[in-house]
Amino acid sequence: MNTWAGLTALGVVVGYLAVLLANVRHFYTDDTESQYAPLWVMLGRRLREGELPTMVPEHWMGGNYTIEEAGLLNPPQLLIDLLAPSVPNLALYATLVKLIFAIIMALGVYRVCLVYGAKAPWAAVAGICMPFTGWMLFFDSSTWWTALTGTAWLVHAWASGVRYARGRTGPIPTFVFLYLTISVQYVFPAVEAAIMIGAVALGEWIYQKRWLPSLRLATAAVCAALAGLATYLPSALSATSTWRGTAQINNDQLLTVPWSESLNASLPSTLPAFTSWWGYVQPMPVVYIAWFLIPALAFVDWGRARTHARELCAPILFAALVLFWTAGPGTIGPLRWPARVLPMVALGLLVLVCVLLGRFATARDWRPRAVAAALLVGLLWVRSYTAAPNQLGWHLAAAVVVLALGAGAVWLGMNRGLTAAAALIMISVAPIAWWQVQHAQPTPLGWNLPEKRTDMKAAFPEFPGTTLQLADRALIPPDERTLAGAYGSLVFGNYAKNLEKTYVSGYTPNGHFWFGETLCMRWDTSVCPDAFRRAFAQEPSTGKTIVDLMNVDRVVLHTALYPGARDQPAPAGWRWVDYPGHEKYIAVLERADGLISVENGRVSAVSGATATSEFESDTESRVRVDSTSGGQVVFARLAWPGYTATLNGTEVPVEQVGKVFAAVRIPPGIHDGELVLSWSPPGWPIGVGAAVFGLLDLALLQWIYLRGKRRADNTPEPSERPEPEPVPAG
Repeated sequence: MNTWAGLTALGVVVGYLAVLLANVRHFYTDDTESQYAPLWVMLGRRLREGELPTMVPEHWMGGNYTIEEAGLLNPPQLLIDLLAPSVPNLALYATLVKLIFAIIMALGVYRVCLVYGAKAPWAAVAGICMPFTGWMLFFDSSTWWTALTGTAWLVHAWASGVRYARGRTGPIPTFVFLYLTISVQYVFPAVEAAIMIGAVALGEWIYQKRWLPSLRLATAAVCAALAGLATYLPSALSATSTWRGTAQINNDQLLTVPWSESLNASLPSTLPAFTSWWGYVQPMPVVYIAWFLIPALAFVDWGRARTHARELCAPILFAALVLFWTAGPGTIGPLRWPARVLPMVALGLLVLVCVLLGRFATARDWRPRAVAAALLVGLLWVRSYTAAPNQLGWHLAAAVVVLALGAGAVWLGMNRGLTAAAALIMISVAPIAWWQVQHAQPTPLGWNLPEKRTDMKAAFPEFPGTTLQLADRALIPPDERTLAGAYGSLVFGNYAKNLEKTYVSGYTPNGHFWFGETLCMRWDTSVCPDAFRRAFAQEPSTGKTIVDLMNVDRVVLHTALYPGARDQPAPAGWRWVDYPGHEKYIAVLERADGLISVENGRVSAVSGATATSEFESDTESRVRVDSTSGGQVVFARLAWPGYTATLNGTEVPVEQVGKVFAAVRIPPGIHDGELVLSWSPPGWPIGVGAAVFGLLDLALLQWIYLRGKRRADNTPEPSERPEPEPVPAG
């Protein structure tokens, strides 16, 4: 069994190498290059300085890291962050960590198949196939990092959950894997884990005809949810301040996948038809699962399988539930784009089919079964052709490949055994993955951000202090998205974190709504042409400009967005500064009197009072204030939920200026008062209490398990029990 686990890991490594031959940057693209990898670098630097970076005020657009996908409470993620600053090549680092998690995921799928009775070779088939299913390969593995890690932990939680429900292990493994799934700080794996646990609990109740094992499993899951509550409480309690503040159910069509597409899972060429960013026909085979998945159904002994259907209720139920989800609704509160659930469809169907093949495969009456399998391939070809008729040649080639591989697998199964057939499938995974990635080039996902941090920093201007960039990524021609081009002067997404520079902008799916409106700044840091006027407009209640209230030291203008800006007079208190070699892309305004961000802490405006900064940290500002008739102190901090203030030890209200900036009113008659403005993640005290309760409950479950195990160990086997003494006559 350990040999097959090793072969599973090896199969994933070979598959990754094949993908890299098709596109060496496949695992360093889109959100990975623009969001996650730079975030690892920044978080790692902060962790090495001994702080957990929950809030960085100068990262205005995405600086509340308790609501971003930072994994602040996930130990493996923190280890990845710690190592990141030491690796100069981010593409290499991202590929290696993704390979590790792909192996973890594959071994988890392998374990799930084993607990349902699949033979080890077929469990290995499922494990190797999972990282190279369509959506997982082209999205979760290439770009959406947290979806990959969440799935990797989820499959182990599934396997451990079944083992716990069947009394083979205690609750701790289930708890640990569920906590790791939840704490990646991405809501989809958390919800998918809840669906999985519900399916397993119901499936085990049906299978065992006892409710107590399922109750214990559900209780262990609740313990993990309580421990992970602190991961999502800040997001939930800050939601009204973000772009995603409205909880709604909306059945829009973006990335909702009809079953005609999601079940078209065995033709490697299929380009499904549903609405996405690229129109109606997708440029990548994102619904593909495995070439054998559908035609192999013809070689299952369904009569025998029906007698064991109760045991497989959980994977059947799980696959059905997530299949329903992929078809809509398009938005359920924070859950949008149901196509993101396609890896769960692949997981459920791979487990189900590989267990069926590992237990009930048959070649009896192979001729009619072969005809049925060929007909199934024909149906897949028809659907693939009608979805993307301009790819006729590719579809024909794919159908021929599937038929040839299927014939080879059947022949091997009949003449060399099922292990040989499984080996053929495992060998075929890597070439098909290479073929699919090669055919999808050039990828429509790539930003083409640089890979080596030393090269990035060497090419970029030296910008001390806090910088506000006003630019639009869409205005950069594709051939200029290089380090020698625009990326030597402009930052987008989290790119500034690679440079170790402080920029207002950053990649965020959860931006502060009113700050984004104030500067018309979008998720990728791009802005509208009106952003310059807005940045230098006066806030009415303070009379100060927005850039003054932000304590911005520098404004970088994208010349394509603001042509001729350098020819205009600089705003009052600012001056144009030349950076030779960068004039093609940027025009730079800097403070005439030097950096303002270092003058008086984060105090940015004072009226009717005096305020002198005494101490600053990312989560606290301590200010000495005086006011005779009452006044106000405004801070260069976004007014996120979680701020509290005290004046001489007495709590005072925290107000908002322009719906953006945190401010505190000073009552009359204050002399030499100490004003402390502090921030803590909202809900974390509740989260800590919930985690303690969950751990105590877990300890109780473990004690119950150990006590039951000791009793079982001390109970003699029937053959070892002493014969009862005969009862005397009379």
